[in-house]
Amino acid sequence: MLVDAIRAEGFRLSKNRTALFWSLLFVPIISLAIGALTNFVLKGSETKILGDEKMPPELKAALGRGTLDMADALVTAAGNLANPLVLLFVLIGAATLYAGDYRWETWRLISARNSRVNLLLAKLAVVALLALAAMGFMLLGSVLENLIKAAVFERTLTFALTGEAAGRFIGFFGLSWLRIIQFAMMGMLAAVVTRSLLAALFVPLVVGVAQFFTPQMLGPMGVMPDAWLSMLVNPGASIDAIQAVIAGGEVAGALPDGLVLKAWVSVGLWTLAPLAGALAWFRKQDLSKE
Repeated sequence: MLVDAIRAEGFRLSKNRTALFWSLLFVPIISLAIGALTNFVLKGSETKILGDEKMPPELKAALGRGTLDMADALVTAAGNLANPLVLLFVLIGAATLYAGDYRWETWRLISARNSRVNLLLAKLAVVALLALAAMGFMLLGSVLENLIKAAVFERTLTFALTGEAAGRFIGFFGLSWLRIIQFAMMGMLAAVVTRSLLAALFVPLVVGVAQFFTPQMLGPMGVMPDAWLSMLVNPGASIDAIQAVIAGGEVAGALPDGLVLKAWVSVGLWTLAPLAGALAWFRKQDLSKE
């Protein structure tokens, strides 16, 4: 029955071209356009930039004629797959899935054909697949952007994928996927509690912004950024800490003891608690008038 519900939700989403465009294609297209434009602008200003001693070394290095390792570029891109733009626009599709039956008053038509838990878990499964598809398009956009960069600056392409780099890519990719799912969980809970598509879209955004400012709010109270409270209220910082461990190097070595455990607990709570709350609320919800 769960498989049937997943198929039904996937079919319905496949017919919503507007939600698919904004969730899957908009951010990769914009990122590719901005990246290509930036490369052409830098190429046009190459002489001026290289001749200015005040320019950052990183900017001058980007104009070099050396090789461009596509494997390294993919690893870097995988670490940025859960950026704020991706979270925002994937949330559009997620909110549509979570709150669409409330908006179109279709819960009463399908709830009798499957269990309520299966109906909600099916939406979550499709959102998880939607997130994977969005990440795939982002990676494709990154590849195209680097190909354009190589052509503009006449750089030689290589693909030196080592076992260590492959491990980092898988770790970054999985962590980015988990971050998107975790963020979307707040949308599911908001949709079930409020029965509103707008709430499913904006509540996670408001909570996300509030979480971003928690270090500045807790600092004056004497709560350090690596304290349990700071990590538990800010899953975004927890994701950053786990990502630093995956990246390795000096940054990972400088992390305080016990921070990774706190980070995993925070991410787990912000993923499972909204899911449990949404399932519990939905099982007791009156849908007779929907």
